[in-house]
Amino acid sequence: MLVSPRNPLNIGAAARAMANFGFQRLSIVAPFAVNWMEAKSAVGAPDLLRDAKVYETLAEALAHCTLVLGTGSLDRRRPAQEILNLPDAAAQVRSVLALRSAPSRESGQSRVALVFGSEKHGLTSDDLSWCHALIVIETCEAQPSMNLGQAVAVCLYEISRNASAESAARLPLPPQPDSGQPNSGQPNSEQLDRLAGLIEETMEAVNYSTRGMRSANGEALRVLLRRLMPNEADLRRMMGLFRRILWQLAKRNGKV
Repeated sequence: MLVSPRNPLNIGAAARAMANFGFQRLSIVAPFAVNWMEAKSAVGAPDLLRDAKVYETLAEALAHCTLVLGTGSLDRRRPAQEILNLPDAAAQVRSVLALRSAPSRESGQSRVALVFGSEKHGLTSDDLSWCHALIVIETCEAQPSMNLGQAVAVCLYEISRNASAESAARLPLPPQPDSGQPNSGQPNSEQLDRLAGLIEETMEAVNYSTRGMRSANGEALRVLLRRLMPNEADLRRMMGLFRRILWQLAKRNGKV
């Protein structure tokens, strides 16, 4: 997933790298140039480029993703998310994809997104707040920033190679309850955002924060919920809790 890419040639190079390593789903968020579909650098991947999904916002693009990994360097940022080196991140991606293909899991339940930022400034702190972790490619300290197309190629190569080797460290996967209920895996981004919205509404209802703080609180809550990695059963319980709190507050104030 490319966020606000500026150079059509880089978009084409990313599409070509995806074709090289067998990846098919390209998403582009708020592209800077309007002629990116004509990129001549998408050698061998014109269909992939043509079929790319375009979104106005990152929230919309990530709505159905259950694991979101941002990419970037650490030279000018101190992210709140866990930092993974590329081999560890690749092992985590393979692990989640293996869960998706397991017979005991519903098809398509787990969707992974790799998010790459603009060539000009990379991913912003707001962009990163939608991510579970940040992938860092180890480079020379004198030049930590990589070309966008090259970064995509390096990441996809690492994910596609040694697919059976899963000895690297992994992010904690959500525990599965013993209830035997379906859909008890990790919630997607859209579900987490609904919970964040309820928490924000509750915070405002008890004067914990003002509407002017909504942007900062929203970013902090996105980071927190993705760090906690609740499963779907936990998410339903928390949604019920905050809905009950809001109902009781409204009842106390004579609004129900």
